[in-house]
Amino acid sequence: MKVAILGAGAIGLASAAHLVTRGHAPVLWSPSGKSTEPLRAGELVVEGLFAGAYRVAVADRLADAVAGADAVLVALPANGHRMVYDRLAESLVPGQLVIINAHPALGGFALAQRLAAAGRRTPIIAWGTTLLRARRTGPAAVRINTLRKRIDAASLPAGDDAALGLCAEIFGDHFTARADLLAISLSNLNPQAHLALALTNFTRMERGEAWGQSENLTASVARLMAGLDAERLAMAARLGLSVRTAPEHYHLSYGIPIDRLETMAEAIRAEGPGQLGPTGIETRYVLEDAPFGLVPLVRLGEALGLDPVLHRSGLALLSALYGRDFAAENDLVGDLDIAALLAGR
Repeated sequence: MKVAILGAGAIGLASAAHLVTRGHAPVLWSPSGKSTEPLRAGELVVEGLFAGAYRVAVADRLADAVAGADAVLVALPANGHRMVYDRLAESLVPGQLVIINAHPALGGFALAQRLAAAGRRTPIIAWGTTLLRARRTGPAAVRINTLRKRIDAASLPAGDDAALGLCAEIFGDHFTARADLLAISLSNLNPQAHLALALTNFTRMERGEAWGQSENLTASVARLMAGLDAERLAMAARLGLSVRTAPEHYHLSYGIPIDRLETMAEAIRAEGPGQLGPTGIETRYVLEDAPFGLVPLVRLGEALGLDPVLHRSGLALLSALYGRDFAAENDLVGDLDIAALLAGR
């Protein structure tokens, strides 16, 4: 199948390699074209979980990548989603499946709103996190660290088994269906995990030190993560949704026994080198997850009559550290009426 991959960062490149090994035909597009330029005359070099060199098609325009595609994978940082959603509203045809990788909280509703305004209707699948964990090692090279065993996925409209089946046919049997996109918005643990790790390792990031995430998920950091997790779970409970706890998430992602978070982090580290944390403060752990993960969840919690104090306080602390107003930087769901969205459930 032809799969358009919108975004040519680490996840976009890793996804392209994964799809080639599954017999599909990925086509990469990046907004500036700079990330895909090295692939025009050369191969994508992959190391880590699997190794090889692959030829991958490149498109100059988003419309060219999407034309004739069976599915479209949005694999951009969240601050690029609005631009892509606007262009998809001009380019998609009925029946083309759109898959949102590591779904920004409430983002799928924003895409559906734009498609409806353009008179278009097509199924949307949202993933609770990335299927692959990877990092770019060169202009046309990527290291794949993890292919997660199971991740949560949901469709819009809810319960679209055909769309979920096509997603599994393309990427493999790695998906557990969730009730709806609200469940997925509350299933992505990255905003909470990255908030805890970034705050408690901020000077390491600022000084450019090399540090492992697992070995720095200490008991105290785990306690903060558990508190953030409790707020997320409270939102899900208020909505009548069942979402996994953080320990359950790590268990299904890495196949390790459920235990305290710090103990599970030790088990992850024992399996291999693990994932390094950011070596600079210009990192998606904050610049993406603060405005596009934490901000919508604070708004959602308040709309539900809850007080997500750790989410809100963490957001304020990050804003103070950066001298930025992250609450004002989400251009994706700012015009989304959350109260109306909840009323329509």
